[in-house]
Amino acid sequence: MVARVDLSRLRALLGAGAQLVEVLPAVEYADQHLPGAVNIPLKTLNPDTTAALHRTRPVVVYCWDGL
Repeated sequence: MVARVDLSRLRALLGAGAQLVEVLPAVEYADQHLPGAVNIPLKTLNPDTTAALHRTRPVVVYCWDGL
């Protein structure tokens, strides 16, 4: 399921164990990212790069352009 979330909903999701993934390139992630976020650049999203994500926990994907 895909849904846009606001900051209060994001906090609730993260508090409930959601995983936070930033999809911008690694250089931009290194420059600035939300606390607790992992970086999986959009161009590299595939089963191998997402294998470390927990399949039973929700995933929140973001990029600074979309905030």
